Amino acid sequence: MTHNGFTPIQIGKDPDVDAWFTAFFLENHIDPFAYPTKVSTLEQIEFMVYPENNERFYPCSDKMFDAIMSRNYPDFLKEKYQRVYDKVIQLVDDLIDSDYDRQFLKSLIKIKYDHEIETGLLVPSRLEKRLCKIFLSRTHIENPCFDEKKKENSRVKKLLTSETFKKALNQINGSIENINNLSLYELREKIKEIEFHRLLSLLSAPHLWTGENFEIPTLSQIKTIFNTQISGNGMACLTELIHTPKSKILWLLDESGAALVDIFIANFLANLGHTVILAVKETPFFKKISLTDTRTDPILAKALETAQFIHEKTIGKNKLVQLLKQDENIYVISDGTQETLNLLLTSITFSRIFKEADCVISRGREQKTRLIDTHFQFTRDIINISPDDKGLSITFKPRHPDFINFSHTDLEEKANRIIDQMKSAKARNMTVMFYSGIIGSIPGKIDVAKEIMGLFIQDLNQLSADLFIINPSKYYEPGMDADDLMYMWEIVQRSGYIDIWRFQTADDITDSFALMNKKVPPEWIGKDSTYSTGCTKEMRIAQDVQKKNTEMQLIGPSLDKFMRRNEYGVGSMYDQRLADI
Repeated sequence: MTHNGFTPIQIGKDPDVDAWFTAFFLENHIDPFAYPTKVSTLEQIEFMVYPENNERFYPCSDKMFDAIMSRNYPDFLKEKYQRVYDKVIQLVDDLIDSDYDRQFLKSLIKIKYDHEIETGLLVPSRLEKRLCKIFLSRTHIENPCFDEKKKENSRVKKLLTSETFKKALNQINGSIENINNLSLYELREKIKEIEFHRLLSLLSAPHLWTGENFEIPTLSQIKTIFNTQISGNGMACLTELIHTPKSKILWLLDESGAALVDIFIANFLANLGHTVILAVKETPFFKKISLTDTRTDPILAKALETAQFIHEKTIGKNKLVQLLKQDENIYVISDGTQETLNLLLTSITFSRIFKEADCVISRGREQKTRLIDTHFQFTRDIINISPDDKGLSITFKPRHPDFINFSHTDLEEKANRIIDQMKSAKARNMTVMFYSGIIGSIPGKIDVAKEIMGLFIQDLNQLSADLFIINPSKYYEPGMDADDLMYMWEIVQRSGYIDIWRFQTADDITDSFALMNKKVPPEWIGKDSTYSTGCTKEMRIAQDVQKKNTEMQLIGPSLDKFMRRNEYGVGSMYDQRLADI
C-alpha cells in the first residue's frame, strides 16, 4: 500500500534490500532480537503504533527513511548528520575550558562521528545520542545545558507572572462578537476558548525566552502574539477539549522555556476537569526537559509541586488505572529514554499510558517528524504543536480506524455484566464456580485452548447439578490483550460471589482431548494452570479473596507449583521468559 507517495518496504522480494533493511535496525540498535532487553517487543509497540501488513515500525520520518534506504547518501542526510556534529561540538566549546581537553574531545568525537556515518545507515537522532554519550561520559557533566534551561524557565515564569501579561490575557477588546446575543453558558465557553487560544499562541514566540537579552514585552507586543496565525488542521481538535472535559491527555514536553508554557496550559486544562500526563526524558539530553530537571530546577519544581510523579517503569494496567482515578489532574512520567522521541525504546509505563490516553499532544518539530511526517498510524489521536515561520502550526493525525480500544469503563461494564450473572445464579441457589486455565500461555494456540476449556466445562456441567461455571474463554474478544483481560477478571474475581475456584490440571487437559477423541499433542503434555502467567496472578488473587471468604474452595495444582511465572510479556498473554523458548 502506498501512503502519500511513500511505499513501505516489501520484505521477501529482494535479498539485498532485505539485508540493508535489517542492517538499518541493527546499526541503530533498535532490533528487538539483537537487543531484547532494550528494544520494545512487537506487543508493546502495538500499544502505540498500528502497523499494517506486518510492517516494522521505525522512529523517523518517511523522508529520512527514504534517504537512508536509497543507499545514495543524499545531501539531506549529510546535512542532518552535520547539524548533529555541530551541536555536540558546540557543547565542547561552551563548557570545556582546558585547551588540551577541548581538543581531545573534539578529536575523539570526530573519530566516532566519521565511523558512525560511514555507511549512512544511522538515524541522525541515534547519532546524536551516541555523540552526546561520549561527551557526558568523558566530562562527567551530568546536565550540560542546565544553566541555559534554568535561565529560559526563569524568563517564562517572569513573563507569565507579570502584570502586563495578566492584563493582556484578561482583556476582551472586542474578542467576542455578538456578545449581547450569547447566553451565560455560551459566553463562559467562549471565554475559555479565547484564553486557551491565547496561551497556545505563546508557543509561537520562543524568542521571548531564548534571545540574548530578556525583557517583559509590552502590552501591545503581547496582544500581537495573541493574534498570531495558526495553521494546520489541529486547532479544532484542540478546541474540542474545552467542551469535552474529563479526557486523559498524554502531553509530550519538549525543551526548556516552552515546557513551562506547556505546564501552564496543562494546569488550565486540569482546571477544566481533564487529566494531563506530562512526559519528560529519563535523564538530561541537551535542552529537553528531564526528570532530573524537575527536581533540580527550582522553577520547574515549583510549577510541578502539586503534580503526582509516576516513577515506576513497568507499572501494570490495574495499578495505572487506579492511579489515574485518583483525585489528581496533573501527572509526570518519564518516557524512559535519553533521546528525541523513540517509541521503540520507551518504558512499559509510557507505552501503557499512551494506550490509556484519549489523545497525545506532542510538542516541537522533532516530535512532529516522528509522529506526523510518517505514514505510520497510531492507536491514539495525535496532535502536534510547533512554531513555524508564520506563527504556530497545529497538526492532527487521527488514530487508525481499525484499532480496537477497550477503556477501563468498557472493561468494568463487561465485568459487572458477568457479576450480574453470578448474582442471578446465586439467587437460584446454584453454586458458582470460576474456572482458571490456559488461554494464551502457549503462543499461537488460543483457539485450541478455548476449545479445550469449553469442552471440559460443558462435560463438568453435565455431570453436576445446580452448578454455574464461568468460562473465561467465552469472554475473550478480538483486540483484547492480557492487560485488558486481567483488569476485567480481577473485578469479577473480587466480587465475593465465587463458591469454588478451580484451576486447570494436566488431567483436565487430558480429559478434554479424550472428549475430542484425540491424543494429547506434545505442546500440551503435562501442561496445567501453573504454566500460565495469568493463572499464577489469579492464584495470588484467589489466596487474597479466600482470606475474606474462607468458605471458598480452591481446587487445582498445589500452590507451590504456581510461583514460577512472574509477569506478562507486555501486551502478550504469556510470561516474558516464554518468549525466548
